[in-house]
Amino acid sequence: MTWRAKFLTCLLSVVASGAWGDDWKKHVIKPAGKGMVNSAVANDWDGDGHPDVIASYDGKVVVLKGPDWKEYPIHVFEPGKSRIPPRDNCIHSTIMDVDGDGDLDFCGSNQTVFWLECPEKPFSGEPWTYRTIDDEILGTHCLLEGDVNRDGKIDLIANSSREAARTRFPTSLAWLEVPADPHQAKSWVRHVFADKDAPGASHYAGLGDVNGDGRPDISFAAKGGTKFPGGQWFAWWEQPVDATGVWKKHVLAEGQVGASNILPADLNGDGKVDYLASRGHGKGVLWFAGPNFKPIEIDKEIVSPHCLVAADLDGDGDIDGATCSKDPGGHTVWYENNGTGHFEKHVIGADQGSYDLRAVDMDGDQDLDLLVAGHTSRNIVWFENPGT
Repeated sequence: MTWRAKFLTCLLSVVASGAWGDDWKKHVIKPAGKGMVNSAVANDWDGDGHPDVIASYDGKVVVLKGPDWKEYPIHVFEPGKSRIPPRDNCIHSTIMDVDGDGDLDFCGSNQTVFWLECPEKPFSGEPWTYRTIDDEILGTHCLLEGDVNRDGKIDLIANSSREAARTRFPTSLAWLEVPADPHQAKSWVRHVFADKDAPGASHYAGLGDVNGDGRPDISFAAKGGTKFPGGQWFAWWEQPVDATGVWKKHVLAEGQVGASNILPADLNGDGKVDYLASRGHGKGVLWFAGPNFKPIEIDKEIVSPHCLVAADLDGDGDIDGATCSKDPGGHTVWYENNGTGHFEKHVIGADQGSYDLRAVDMDGDQDLDLLVAGHTSRNIVWFENPGT
């Protein structure tokens, strides 16, 4: 057999076995501990070429310095800094340059939405300065950064899902504008764009121009049930000419048990925005084909896909998906898009829970890996993209 024939035989064997794209390696950042880990974000805070990770657990916010993942506590949760006493960990988080000094600060939601200012020496051992973003909205499951009003400055999208007895802004959605002096302001500028118009337990948001008018729109999903009446929906809100004005609500689908995540992306390559979505407190991953947003099931069987990523994971130029079941015993999977909205499921990990999933290049090889905040697995791990 010639070398060419041997190569083709090997190639066909690899393709047939599904080895490309399936052989993801799991790396442990934080082994399972006593407390839940609901959210994790990554960035190279000290510029040494290795990504670091910030997460909260066991009553504190911690930077884990890569590549050895030594812990540096940067904040301890304790009563007295906000209107409502905090819990042991954040429900969600993100990173953004709040004060415009060129480094990324940490934004978290733990009863109060707050930010921690990144100091000049992030690993000095000293606490990062804590400041309030908003302590009146409540039940904030999502923090998403983006330039909502197109003024060149990054804003923060947040939800307020609790009932009227606990907050002035029940079942509402808001975007929060960084004040002129974030170091001195007691809170950020709050713009409620869905005033009591997001019933149920709203979860995670997406940001993108859906209707092609040049203004980014905001999508949300909400679980329901007896404790959260009016939920079980996917919807998006159309931004008006003035972002502080009245936003128009568009319901994509109702009766979606456990709806949790919805992200805008062109999934079928037709130049129009679609939505990738999941039912994180139910079953299934699906997408909505724009502009009419016809719902199309991708995976009806996956249980509790509470986190969701829409990104080009295989480097072929189209948008793939990834998710992980929220509790231990579940699966971490990615969905390979063939470019027209047809997805092939690849299981890349088992016995791993997650509340939060991020697509990040964790090893500097120019592809996107998956960073997992372990929730009831109580760990932080990342799955290494094998590339193709």
